[in-house]
Amino acid sequence: MLFVNFKTYEEGSGPRALALVHALEEVSTQTQIKIIPVVAVLDAETIATASKLEIWVQHVDPVEYGAHTGWTLPSELARIGIHGVFLNHSEHKFEDFEALTNAAKICQSQNLKTLIFAADIKELKLILKLKPDFVAYEPPELVGSTTKSVASEKPEIISTAAEIAKTARIPLIVGAGIHTSKDIKRSLELGAVGFAVATNIVKAKDPKSATMALLEGF
Repeated sequence: MLFVNFKTYEEGSGPRALALVHALEEVSTQTQIKIIPVVAVLDAETIATASKLEIWVQHVDPVEYGAHTGWTLPSELARIGIHGVFLNHSEHKFEDFEALTNAAKICQSQNLKTLIFAADIKELKLILKLKPDFVAYEPPELVGSTTKSVASEKPEIISTAAEIAKTARIPLIVGAGIHTSKDIKRSLELGAVGFAVATNIVKAKDPKSATMALLEGF
């Protein structure tokens, strides 16, 4: 399983986002590996309508219908056909655990799947109490790196995180600098079941080839 986070990269926005999703569809069909595009809210409805893949978004807010100017409603994402959401990514963390808890509960009430990010083992243990569909370990200092990865720099923590997540019966996703098939292979050996990637694919000159190369690690 591969989550591809489009972030707010120009290459993953607007018409280019749709083109990227179509490239990922082709790769998923060829490899039979599940690929989940995680798109910006502005592009979500267009892409969800046009793609056969399971489309997620990068963040939601802990609110329901009402006077919440500028916030993102989980209920509206569910209405337009979004399947799931990232929560607590290092680039968009919640202000406190209560806000994260509320967001997770609202998503669950709307049948939106959740992947909640943890920066360390302490945070991972807290997040598992929320019973997300997936939990991710992603050390923030390695996010966006194209030379180092969590697999190369912190393999022992992946192993520990995998054991903790397995005990809670929640699949572990790993991210932060994952950019080679060796990173994928090593992380799977350590207990991860999927990956969250971004830069290496979204900003690649040939995203389809980059994705194919990465998936050789499965």
